[in-house]
Amino acid sequence: MFDLIRSNTKALMFILVVLIIPSFVFLGVQGYDTGRSANVTVAEVAGADITRAEWDAVHRNQIERLRSRDPDTDIKLLDTPEMKQQTLEALVRERVLLVAAAKLGLAASDERVQRLFRSDPDLAFLRKPDGSIDTELLRAQGIGVQQFEQQLRQDVALRQVLVGVGATGIAPESASMAAIDALLQQREVRIARFEASKYAEQVKPSDAELAAYYDDPKHAGRFDAPEQARIEYLLLDLEAAMAGVSVSEDDLRKYYDENASRYATAEERRASHILVKAERDAPAAERDKAKAKAEGLLAEARKSPDRFAELAKANSDDPGSAAQGGDLDFFARGAMVKPFEDAAFALQPGAISDVIESDFGYHVIKLTAVRGGEKKTYEAARAEIEAEVKQQLAQRRFSELAETFTNTVYEQADSLQPAADALKLQVQTATGVRRAPAPGTGGALANAKFLDALFDPETIRSKRNTEAIEIGSNQLVAGRVLEHAPARKLPLDEVKDLVRERVVIERSTQLAREAALARLAEWKGGAPAEAALDAPIVISRAQAQTLPRPLIDAVMQAPADTLPAWVGVDFGEQGYAVARIDKLLPRDEAAGSPGQLRRQYAQLWGAAEAEAYYAALKARYKARITVDPKAVTPAETGR
Repeated sequence: MFDLIRSNTKALMFILVVLIIPSFVFLGVQGYDTGRSANVTVAEVAGADITRAEWDAVHRNQIERLRSRDPDTDIKLLDTPEMKQQTLEALVRERVLLVAAAKLGLAASDERVQRLFRSDPDLAFLRKPDGSIDTELLRAQGIGVQQFEQQLRQDVALRQVLVGVGATGIAPESASMAAIDALLQQREVRIARFEASKYAEQVKPSDAELAAYYDDPKHAGRFDAPEQARIEYLLLDLEAAMAGVSVSEDDLRKYYDENASRYATAEERRASHILVKAERDAPAAERDKAKAKAEGLLAEARKSPDRFAELAKANSDDPGSAAQGGDLDFFARGAMVKPFEDAAFALQPGAISDVIESDFGYHVIKLTAVRGGEKKTYEAARAEIEAEVKQQLAQRRFSELAETFTNTVYEQADSLQPAADALKLQVQTATGVRRAPAPGTGGALANAKFLDALFDPETIRSKRNTEAIEIGSNQLVAGRVLEHAPARKLPLDEVKDLVRERVVIERSTQLAREAALARLAEWKGGAPAEAALDAPIVISRAQAQTLPRPLIDAVMQAPADTLPAWVGVDFGEQGYAVARIDKLLPRDEAAGSPGQLRRQYAQLWGAAEAEAYYAALKARYKARITVDPKAVTPAETGR
């Protein structure tokens, strides 16, 4: 395989874990889920199934990646039906593109994969400052080199499926400017607002009207006390596992010695080069000619070192660096092909190499700067080492404790205390727990999977422990219901104020709408409206003037062949608004220059064509989601 893979296996595997493998390889343990529904089909692509277990694993992996980047992320924002639906749709998309890439025979050469890694700025930040890789994460994912190479090629192939369509979208100037004019047209309007709150004083409901509203079947459930329970639960997490971990000073020093490279800042070098391109399999005469040219350029560069950038701009065959005078910026070991790297790291600043041969041709290299190479002392790194070693030991210990936790809550299901005693954990209690977590709730009591298990009819009836449920990375919880109160309708006396509030809101909303529609009819008929309208303002889709989006959309979409034109907008319980369109104005110049707008339009058009092509591929390969993602979520796999 290509040199980059061989010399940078670990670095590239890390990149794969973070950016590529999660998209295509459905890793992640199913934890302690043994539900029979794990293999239920949730989607199909080209006759192949996507199972609920795969969906669940991918969604968990996405959450864990986001949490690892930002530990303070609220998991409730990630583990929602909407997010789970996006995960399933993305999973289907990837499968469709994989099938399309295979059918179209799309593949990636060694050179293209190598170039992607070297040039993609999104990959640069994945290296640590010392150039090392998180080997623990790699081992946890269990990724091999061959698997990495295949998946990296797949990533390149998938990009090719849509990029050809998206990058070749045609947007003629006349069509694009007409669309932009329509989109960014400005309109001068005057608005009359009919706020529902201003009509509230007119609503004086009687007791009989309140009772009728309370009894109306249309409002069933609105005045119910929700189902709730008093529970106890037991949580096993990494913090609990770490409580029993201690590390000797000798072990810490040994870890420091074995991982010394991790506590050193990797030496980086900045170089410029001139490339004379010559394919490895080119005829000998052609390669000799390229080498002779490179030697000539080397002689010129050594004669006048200050002209190196000028020579590179005029002669280098490397399109990525020639325009910058051959500058490659700083790079660590492993970023360049081996011959280039060896030469660059052997030079002193300001020195120019001999002609260096690589798979790309012949290089003349000038080293311009060196940085890094410093190493932390053991004393400076001790706190970091201790935290890291304890974390690793706690993760191993968690696996052992998890088995005890799982078995004990299942085998002694009448109480959580035996498991708490065995693992030195504290049984916690909670009251007013509901099927849907209350706002502000966090931890286990905000986990939909755990709440589903608690409110399972059998759990409520038997008052026995739930199974051990994985609610996050290195987090297990089990619980039992102590008391359960089903949903019930509250007496009218208890909710009378709430009923009155709802009656006032609905009636005042109705009064505002009726008043607005009556005035709108009068104004359309020619009645004077100036006194009721606000001062004129100019709005566009780019200049909303703090107005609500529904009003902007209604004004900009309204036919304006004859002016003034009228439009009404219903804001529900907030009231109603009437707008009069008085003038049509040219597009807002603040939105951008014509050239910039045409480019943006062309990009959007290309993206739309790519999406249309993807929709056609979905139909061709019979891709479909077979469940309602909002009704059936990955959290149910363990039930």
